[in-house]
Amino acid sequence: MPERLPIYELEADLVARLRTGRRLIVTAPTGSGKSTQIPQMLLRHGLAGTGQVVILQPRRLAARLLAARVAAELGVPLGREVGYQIRFDDRTGPDTRLRFVTEGVLLRQMLEDPELRGVSVLIFDEFHERHLYGDITLARALDLQEGARPDLRLIVMSATLDAAPLERSLQPCELLQSAGRQFPVEIRHLDRPVDPERQPVWELAAEVFARYVRAGGEGDVLIFMPGAFEIMQTLESLRHRDEARGFVLLPLHGELPPTEQDAAVARYDRRKVVVATNVAETSITIDGVRLVIDSGLARLPRYDPYRGINTLLVEKISRAAADQRAGRAGRTAPGLCVRLWTEREHELRPARELPEVRRLDLAEVVLTLKAAGVRDLRRFRWLEPPEEQALAHAAELLVDLGALAPGSAAAPAGSEPRDLVITPLGRRMLAFPVHPRYARLLLAAQDHGCVYQACLIAALTQGRDPWLRRVDKDTRETRADLLGEKGASDLFVLMRAWTYAAKNNFRAEACRRLGLHIQTARQVAPLLDQFLRLAREQGLDTAPGRFQDTALQKCLLIAFSDRVARRLDTGTLRCELVHGRRGVLARDSVVQDHPLLVAAEVREVGQTGGNTQTVLSLATAIEPAWLEELFPRDLTRQVRCFYDATTRRVYAEEVRTFRDLVIEKRVLEPPPADEAARLLAAEILAGRLALEDWDHALEQWIVRLNRLSQWCPELGLPPLTEADRRDLLEQLCQGAFTFREVRSRPVKPLVHGWLNAAQRRLLEEHAPERLELPGGRRAKVVYDPVLPPRLAARIQDLYGLTQTPRIARGRVPVVVEILAPNQRPVQVTQDLAGFWREHYPRLKQEFQRQYPKHEWR
Repeated sequence: MPERLPIYELEADLVARLRTGRRLIVTAPTGSGKSTQIPQMLLRHGLAGTGQVVILQPRRLAARLLAARVAAELGVPLGREVGYQIRFDDRTGPDTRLRFVTEGVLLRQMLEDPELRGVSVLIFDEFHERHLYGDITLARALDLQEGARPDLRLIVMSATLDAAPLERSLQPCELLQSAGRQFPVEIRHLDRPVDPERQPVWELAAEVFARYVRAGGEGDVLIFMPGAFEIMQTLESLRHRDEARGFVLLPLHGELPPTEQDAAVARYDRRKVVVATNVAETSITIDGVRLVIDSGLARLPRYDPYRGINTLLVEKISRAAADQRAGRAGRTAPGLCVRLWTEREHELRPARELPEVRRLDLAEVVLTLKAAGVRDLRRFRWLEPPEEQALAHAAELLVDLGALAPGSAAAPAGSEPRDLVITPLGRRMLAFPVHPRYARLLLAAQDHGCVYQACLIAALTQGRDPWLRRVDKDTRETRADLLGEKGASDLFVLMRAWTYAAKNNFRAEACRRLGLHIQTARQVAPLLDQFLRLAREQGLDTAPGRFQDTALQKCLLIAFSDRVARRLDTGTLRCELVHGRRGVLARDSVVQDHPLLVAAEVREVGQTGGNTQTVLSLATAIEPAWLEELFPRDLTRQVRCFYDATTRRVYAEEVRTFRDLVIEKRVLEPPPADEAARLLAAEILAGRLALEDWDHALEQWIVRLNRLSQWCPELGLPPLTEADRRDLLEQLCQGAFTFREVRSRPVKPLVHGWLNAAQRRLLEEHAPERLELPGGRRAKVVYDPVLPPRLAARIQDLYGLTQTPRIARGRVPVVVEILAPNQRPVQVTQDLAGFWREHYPRLKQEFQRQYPKHEWR
């Protein structure tokens, strides 16, 4: 009976705290009864007054099952005093007092009724999972409580929760903790790591189950697997085990129909094995479980805001999630949890899962917050702020969809999220409880006369992929015969396949002929009805009349314009997308012959060896003219020139871009002369091309000029900067398109022409190329951009030169490198007088013996 559940040890404290306070955190172990009993306590003690208690659940399955259980405990029909409300399914009425809802449903209610009239208590259940809408809704509820609804009571509940950070955010609040009466659970790990390539996880789980049964293990078994595929493989492996005879084998995941979900939690007169995803970690109670076999894996959705890619990869769960799973074995008796990984591997796992606000697409949340009047999203009351890039990408997408726009005429097109406001179109989109893309799809379909077909597409793409991937040759040929191998859209093929299955009442034979997943195909029908109902409620024409394929193609382009892609070549399936991304078109796409397409799904999928690949699927062919029709402001034309290092030639092409994606190219001949000259000059400046006439002497001329302009600014000589050098080279390259045309052109007259005749005479006078020595030799002066000028001469050539030579009107001494008769330096000095006086006598004696034929003074 409910009264015997451990949570009742907190009842008196809970009631007392809520009579004096308005905020409460409750932590209690899994199976203690908090999700089902605390809402009933509130009603029983009058803490909800005449209003509703709304219990937020992170998962639809949990909301539905919990509502059914509480209704059964109270002995009332589901949908009367106790009900649930999830996306597309509302089982509540005017008499409902306890309403189990998913978090997005409540956030939309707060948007329509900011004061939540008629709601007395909000319970945030399983808050440790940190679902995105739970975070957002709690923040809005705290604001509401501090403003218009000080009477609103807030309760945050969890089985495993690091309460300290939340307690700080909710201050002032009370904290209640229950140790519960959890039975001990023995935890066992594997002795050595598993190689999944050699032994799949479902086979390992079946082996552990068999050993447990052979050893006399009692009770029911709960096996955790990451997804529906692994669940089916596990069940198949169990069916081949003798130890499973007599057990009821049941799957449990969110994509099952309600009747099959109910079957997994029902009681039987035989032992059962439930193979579940992480939906069974919390909230849902499966009585009688004595053994938990944990794969340690889950399929977690993630969104990469830098690439705009959704991923659903199998990942290792956190230590906290593993503890949650283990706790399912100790509810009614001592239990056992076998983890299919080693203790060492367990220590390396993260302590907790990353909150969804840090790993999911924020577009729907951003639109909702903008509709609620939140101007600056960065200043919103986030429990944990999202990444800047995630907010920016969500805002960018909503601008693309027309849902947000700059708040004033002065705001630029690429405005920050805080400068954007919701548009009338954005408010219309909010009426649809779906991702903004699909709301935009339905509204565009109204303009193009294909709402029914858009609703079908939306329904087909909400859940798992209806196609079976591993099909035989006969199935592939049947698909091609009935549906066509080529087409304008993968979605059109999927629509035809589903329609065929629906006309055949989803009979197994009809679905198998096309390779459709029967259960998934059946689930589309109620989704389609729900989308059609939503569309009708918003005044859209949902009659399934005739339509043009191009109309629906344009609607898909409008909804997924940020996923426009261009095939890079005809030899592969590689594509380039807007925003600088790349991917590979799905191998089974029917639009492989089209150069331009839009992908309704861009996802990263895991491959063998730990690699991943970005796959574009559910693709639709589009025409460049449609971009001009629908997005004229996002199209640009420009002439692009480039230098080819192989041919050493400049080429030009006219490029048409949609946002940053090149969609058309056309070769221009000849290239624009100025741009060609600029590119050739840049290659010469970079040292990758060498002009025949540009030698060391010319470089020295430029250095002489630049140093003299520094030393004697009064001479008024114009220095020749890098920018000037580039300009001169561009002049030299004018009219040329290849390096061959400029390689032999005379450069020196062009450079020397930088100075007039009088200026050139000043340069020769004050920064001469050579200096005349007393013996008649003219020594070359080497100039450096930084170091002093220098010359090199033998001792005999310097006889008679008693003082250091100077240039630049005597301001700059020249460094003299004094050479022996063998041309090797013996002294470097700027003090020639000191050399003759202090060093020469000794050198003279030494050199006279070595070089007796030379003159020595």
